Amino acid sequence: MRAVDVIIKKRDRGEHTREELEFFILGYTRGDIPDYQVAAWAMAVLLNGMTPRETADLTMVMAHSGQVLDLSDVVPRAVDKHSTGGVGDKTSLVVVPAVAAAGLPVGKMSGRGLGFSGGTLDKLESIPGYRTDLTVEEFKRQLREVGAVLTGQSVDLAPADGKLYALRDVTGTVPSIPLIASSIMSKKIAAGAQAIVFDVKVGLGAFMRTLDQARELATLMVDIARQTGRKAIALLADMNQPLGHAVGNALEVKEAIATLQGQGPADFYEHCLTVAAHMLVLGGVADSIEAGRARIAEVIASGRAWDRFRAMVRAQGGDVRAVDEPERLPRARYIETVPSPRAGYIAGVHARRVGETAVLLGAGREKKGDPVDHAVGIVVHVKVGDEVEAGQPLFTIHANDPTKLAQARAALLDAVTWSVTPTPRLPLFYGVITG
Repeated sequence: MRAVDVIIKKRDRGEHTREELEFFILGYTRGDIPDYQVAAWAMAVLLNGMTPRETADLTMVMAHSGQVLDLSDVVPRAVDKHSTGGVGDKTSLVVVPAVAAAGLPVGKMSGRGLGFSGGTLDKLESIPGYRTDLTVEEFKRQLREVGAVLTGQSVDLAPADGKLYALRDVTGTVPSIPLIASSIMSKKIAAGAQAIVFDVKVGLGAFMRTLDQARELATLMVDIARQTGRKAIALLADMNQPLGHAVGNALEVKEAIATLQGQGPADFYEHCLTVAAHMLVLGGVADSIEAGRARIAEVIASGRAWDRFRAMVRAQGGDVRAVDEPERLPRARYIETVPSPRAGYIAGVHARRVGETAVLLGAGREKKGDPVDHAVGIVVHVKVGDEVEAGQPLFTIHANDPTKLAQARAALLDAVTWSVTPTPRLPLFYGVITG
């Protein structure tokens, strides 16, 4: 078998066999097949697509390119969640301890932010001492003893995906839906997931800009799960405006803490309830979404979810005083409120522009390896559909550089669109894909 023949087959819209994908992907992972040939193949996939069977085979090849965790000795069913990324999406910080407190242990391996989309690990590292580099043995021990883990991905999990993703990032092939789906699913399978709730974001602040794109990706991931013996559902979630109010690492941790204490923004709380309820159903802990929602609401109201969050932070080396007293978290030198320049109705708060402004302030990274300032970010005080008066707060900017603060002020005002008549509120979800 030759690499060039695999490339030509996909160029000519052929369907790969499992053996061809194993030869090509594992050869690339070992270094036997060069970048330029894999780049040509990835572009052929982008242009010509893959069948669901091909995508499932590619997923399993990448998942088994390294270690595959078996969590059956720790939990009866390993249930995970995955968000496709957005602005202000700190859902895992609430959902993981809440679901664990409701009786379903959750061990989650998360990633870092890139571009306008924030990353769970960057948020958690706002907490002094918090470790995101647990070994597999530490991961399993904490899952058994605490029931909640939020850490980074082991370097030995799905190494083929890590290598292929880096190449896609510099060859213009990131938007391929089969490659996105197989990338996500290979990591979940390698991490031991037996059931997965996908939180697929759609809109201006998401990688899937249209509902059709989001539905296609969600359907494919749920289909791959079924073909590989896993259970999955996907929620299609709005990301035209930021989720909750806080955008930026320490600010989002504070908002997650408030939500776990029953004081978070209504849209974010509702989003967490929905995601967590679906996890309880997939995990066999609740027999309906309504029962799951009630159970999550109860563990938050009783303080048990908050207690589980504190236990998780302590177990991973974090300073619990920083979550008990959030004023200990990193704080920016300059904090300025941006008032509304006019009266009217909020017709739009462009999520991507808000996210890009947070990156400008230093809260995110333009490329892998860039440093992150955990203190900076934005608090968004308005939602689509709100009626505001002139002078009312629109945003609060947290900055460590006065020049960047001025740039952020102008960018945020450009992110808002107005209406003189009432504007309908955006839905939180557009549907559920069950396969």
